[in-house]
Amino acid sequence: MPKLTLTNSSALLAECEPGKRKTDFYDDTVTGFVLECRSTGGKTYYLRYDQAGRQKQHKIGRYDDVTFAAAKKAAQRLRSEVVMGGDPGARKAEAKAVPVYSELAAQHLADAKLHQRSYDTTEGYMRLHILPKWGRVRLTEIDGRAVAHWLADKRAEGLAPATVVKIKAIFGRSFELGARWSIPGCERNPVRGIQSKPLNNARERYLTSAEATRLLAAAEKSRNPQLAAVVGLLLLTGMRVSELLSTRWEHVDVERRTLHVPTSKTGKSRHVPLAQAAVDIVERLPKATGAVFLFPSPKVPAKHLTTVKHGWQTARETAGLPGLRIHDLRHSAASFMVNSGVDLFAVGKVLGHANVASTARYSHLANDTLLAAVEAGAAKQAQSI
Repeated sequence: MPKLTLTNSSALLAECEPGKRKTDFYDDTVTGFVLECRSTGGKTYYLRYDQAGRQKQHKIGRYDDVTFAAAKKAAQRLRSEVVMGGDPGARKAEAKAVPVYSELAAQHLADAKLHQRSYDTTEGYMRLHILPKWGRVRLTEIDGRAVAHWLADKRAEGLAPATVVKIKAIFGRSFELGARWSIPGCERNPVRGIQSKPLNNARERYLTSAEATRLLAAAEKSRNPQLAAVVGLLLLTGMRVSELLSTRWEHVDVERRTLHVPTSKTGKSRHVPLAQAAVDIVERLPKATGAVFLFPSPKVPAKHLTTVKHGWQTARETAGLPGLRIHDLRHSAASFMVNSGVDLFAVGKVLGHANVASTARYSHLANDTLLAAVEAGAAKQAQSI
């Protein structure tokens, strides 16, 4: 066990003794500071120390990767930590026990697959956006400032603001779950506290009665024999298209004029009242023996229809309504109800809104109705003067 004053020059000249696998050169100024020279030609700096009767070593760095001055400075710092009762090796082991984000993401996705309806969306955002940047980074090395800059870069790349907010929410959710599961490195959520600009993604497109009539006429001529009934029921019920297409016959009560939605977007079930016109459409739907769904898939009748995309696009173009989304029929159903004098609370109940704020977007329609009412009153007064 050669002992010498390690210097930049002595470290350069130090070699493994002939016939040995390795030779350790101990510094005589910093206790435990050692340069390990191997027969292969490799050299590594270590600090060796005793802890609870056992000798331990902490790797400082390879000779080719760190200067002698930096290695000796690190050795002095680590030696001071040992003298004060610390254990650099244990600290390093704790750091290694912290997983990289890809490991946390795998557990997040496993949980989402069990509980989340929009699993595919979450998986897609992780795979395309989050994992390429953070997958190989240890959780403790992910800091809020870096995340904020990354999200800003995502916006600069041209991603929609709502998409960036979604990415942020999924990333933050990973750390929330990690903290719940006591995963090392999740004690602090680097996403929490990052400000997001307010979003205004609400596209408000409401059909007039004339437009709705044109659309229904175009749907009747569609090559998709189910499209007219789908469009008609969406306009009459305000249901989400996914809710309607997945409706089972067992969930429709024609006598009571209700349709049961077992699980909605809000996670709660609800009953949708059916106007007589909606009941008429339901009663005209073909129902094969043993049929399960109101709108069965043409290819696999045991499953429900999942989209009317192609027929819908053709029908809206034929009706002269380019850009109209099928979800706009939900808004239009609400506007027809509000402009007929139905109060916002009742409209919210029909649509299955979880909070009043969701229905508040239709308040200006109610104002239009009120204006029409006062105008009618003013006209009546003018006649009597």
